[in-house]
Amino acid sequence: MPVVSIFQDTLEEAIGKVTEESFGDLCFEFGLELDETTCEKEAVTKEQGSKAAEGCSERIYFKIDIPANRYDLLCLEGVVRALKIFKGNMTCPNYTLSTPKPPPQMCMTVAASTAVIRPFVVAAVLRGVTFNADRYQSFIDLQDKLHQNICKKRTLVAIGTHDLSTLKPPFTYEALPPKDIWFKPLNQEEEMDGNRMMEVLSNHQQLKKYLPIIRDSPVYPVIHDSNRVVLSLPPIINGEHSKIRLETRDVFIECTATDHTKANIVLNTVVAMFSEYCDKPFVAEPVEVIYANDYPGNAFVKPGEKKIYPQLESRRMNSSVARLKSHLSLKHLSEDDVCGLLRRMSVPCATDKKQKDLLYVDVPITRSDIMHDCDLVEDIAIAYGYNNLHLEVPMTFAGAGEQPVNHLADLLRQELACAGFVECLNWALVSRKENFTMLRREEKLEELWRPVANPHEYCPSLGAVTLGDSSHEDFELVRTSLLPGLLKTMGSNKGQQLPVRLFEVGDCVVQEPTREVGCKNVRRVAALYANTKSQFAIIHGALDQLMYSLGFEPEHESTTTSKRRTFTLVPGEDPTFFPGMQANIVVDGIVIGVMGELHPAVVSSQGFNINLPTCAFEINMEPFLEWL
Repeated sequence: MPVVSIFQDTLEEAIGKVTEESFGDLCFEFGLELDETTCEKEAVTKEQGSKAAEGCSERIYFKIDIPANRYDLLCLEGVVRALKIFKGNMTCPNYTLSTPKPPPQMCMTVAASTAVIRPFVVAAVLRGVTFNADRYQSFIDLQDKLHQNICKKRTLVAIGTHDLSTLKPPFTYEALPPKDIWFKPLNQEEEMDGNRMMEVLSNHQQLKKYLPIIRDSPVYPVIHDSNRVVLSLPPIINGEHSKIRLETRDVFIECTATDHTKANIVLNTVVAMFSEYCDKPFVAEPVEVIYANDYPGNAFVKPGEKKIYPQLESRRMNSSVARLKSHLSLKHLSEDDVCGLLRRMSVPCATDKKQKDLLYVDVPITRSDIMHDCDLVEDIAIAYGYNNLHLEVPMTFAGAGEQPVNHLADLLRQELACAGFVECLNWALVSRKENFTMLRREEKLEELWRPVANPHEYCPSLGAVTLGDSSHEDFELVRTSLLPGLLKTMGSNKGQQLPVRLFEVGDCVVQEPTREVGCKNVRRVAALYANTKSQFAIIHGALDQLMYSLGFEPEHESTTTSKRRTFTLVPGEDPTFFPGMQANIVVDGIVIGVMGELHPAVVSSQGFNINLPTCAFEINMEPFLEWL
């Protein structure tokens, strides 16, 4: 959860006298949690000792845990405004544009070159803003918290704020080779090109983590004014020329993005929070964004299209008063009561004049977290008070049922346990080395058609789902096989009394291009046997017993009177296993698994460091749900 710090004296100026206890109670009523009450001196003393805390401020502040989807509460202004509305001290403000259309020069042209790196930009102007030290710091902190939260560390959206009085519109947003971009980055002394900027900022404590977002791109996104002054090089840094200071009155806000929807939410949040300090509170000046005629169209914009931002209109949503009340067993509330509770949560609403059960909800730009009826139910529950809700036992019984795949998995676990095998439970995340290299397998993306054509086929070379920002080298991707986990367990327990029998039943994940998320889960079962000498018959017998319990028998043992389905073992070529000592497990012409003696390189110090003859099998379990 994001944590927002609010000074006690600043909070008291807005909502009146508060103590730690009273503010904690107010936060609880509003659905927040007061994490800590402290000051800079106390915090430094805890971390670095009393000597380091000498001269630190004793100004008390509250630290509040904020829900991750409440972007409007990520700063003092948002928290104070929401609490004042909750207490009935003000109504939800109406955010408006100063004019329906911006002045002719207040526009930004988007070049087609940006489509390959950060295709979207939105912008707005705040006129007559009055900053002081606390407001300025809150302005900076909000941008940082948005960058870490909804912006996903600037990969989706990057915010740039500028002193408009130092710039001359109109603006252009384009992508240029780094050698063609010259400017003085924020808080730097020298003017430099894009390549030099990457070198200088690679040692910057805060900004170096953002450099990989665009470092390998042949072009960098950049925003210029009409004098070719660089405003920013998103998502890395703004220019020194347009730096905002305490005396800044007119603020130009731009957000470049790879996600158009989130860019709008971020821009609207910044505008909503700090338009309060404009000469005309809660009023923003629009900016026209013009996409070039050769800009490649997408789902959000078309070539040559002109869009006006910020888009401050509320979003209309219809609901049923009776349904909202029934979810919380609050049937005694009237329609006006429900509307009053929602308004306390900064959600303007009204019932239809003729049909009282029909509720019109005008979701404001600050409440992008409201998407469904369940979000309205939650707000009503908070405003009514969780402690005031009546608890009752439902009149209907809804017993949970076990999923067929889980039921089958439990039966297979029991079968293998009865055969003397010990179950393992391993991480689903593994390293690329463990999943492929140590198994002597190669990832073959050209075979992605296989899970589409034959969903039940066992294919050891299918593409893996990789983590985008792994924090540890051992957790780089989601396993495509259960064997790495079993072999790691065996390697860590080779000192145990021999023989060792291990098995695991669990999910693997493989790429599947026709799925909405591009991948799918596959439930598998695997087992291994390790001893001082090879005893392939043990693992072969375990497989036969497992297949027999599933209603299958070897094809060579089948008779005309048998009602069991058959499976066959055919020579395989999986590099994980020793050549000539392995077999594919085939049912109805489909390879559902593999069995054999593991290759010496897999069990040696070059692999999983088992150094014992080891045999194993692995099969897809899900086809049996259709066959049984």
